Amino acid sequence: MNQIFYKNTKISYSDIGKGTTIVLLHGFLENKNMWQKFVTDLSPKYRVITIDLLGHGESECLGYVHSMEDNADVVHAVLSELRIRKAIFVGHSMGGYVALAFAELYPQNTKGLVLLNSTARADSEERKANRDRAIKAVKQSFINFVSLSIANLFSESNRERLFSEIEKVKKEALKTPLQGIVASLEGMKIRKDREVLLHLTPYPKLLILGEKDPVLNYEETKEQIENTAVKLVTFPDGHMSHIENQDQLLIVLLAFFKSI
Repeated sequence: MNQIFYKNTKISYSDIGKGTTIVLLHGFLENKNMWQKFVTDLSPKYRVITIDLLGHGESECLGYVHSMEDNADVVHAVLSELRIRKAIFVGHSMGGYVALAFAELYPQNTKGLVLLNSTARADSEERKANRDRAIKAVKQSFINFVSLSIANLFSESNRERLFSEIEKVKKEALKTPLQGIVASLEGMKIRKDREVLLHLTPYPKLLILGEKDPVLNYEETKEQIENTAVKLVTFPDGHMSHIENQDQLLIVLLAFFKSI
């Protein structure tokens, strides 16, 4: 596995394939391993970069708050190390928040953007309160918090069908250190609203949502792209489209990359 040091903090990443660069950014409690199947399928045609965001996977914690801007700077440091000038970004959930922060900070390096089960809006007051509750809950009972959090990301109808997949996701999530979890919750809570980027940026953009997403309200999230050129793809399931709708997602991503 490849690594760099950013502000004396170890950052782990993978770099496979040749061609147009695709950067895959995982979500909260996930790590770069979530993209394995996609790396295998995309790398024959593209250069695929996966990065462990701060306090996740094999990347270390930078502090007690990991802002989306901090993570975007980490992504930029990896791309600079690899001398990659432009890339298409795919961000799942929190990875989408990081991709948006990157697109705002480094527009010249952004060739395309896919928000996968993600939103450009900041947390509502209710969501901020939920983040604070989550911080308390994870400090009280780490294993319970992680197990419940993961199961709740899938649509109810898939929880039984995908039982073994969900167990694998939990196992990976439990590797996330407590500091990494708390720092990410704090960072998501204070993130900026970046809806304006969906309206004003020139590169192609795609929003992929699950109709029964237990985390993001489908209708509210969809509102953001009214009167924009952003394409919308809707799957019938939950927050984990890369697992719940894996094959269809690959087809959608390939078509989007090809169009750029």
